[in-house]
Amino acid sequence: MGFDQQYNTKIFEVFQRLHGKEKYNGTGIGLAIVKKIVENHNGYITAKGEKDKGATFDIYIPL
Repeated sequence: MGFDQQYNTKIFEVFQRLHGKEKYNGTGIGLAIVKKIVENHNGYITAKGEKDKGATFDIYIPL
């Protein structure tokens, strides 16, 4: 589904949804959990998206 790039940090906040529940299922906590796990391993996550085209999430965790 993608997203506007201006929201690339907002999507990692707990309960932040870019679409209403009637359009897509979910609680809005999934990416926040992923971000917390990655940060607990001293890593970081980035997001790049294009509305109606898709999104890419890159996770970097040090060895």
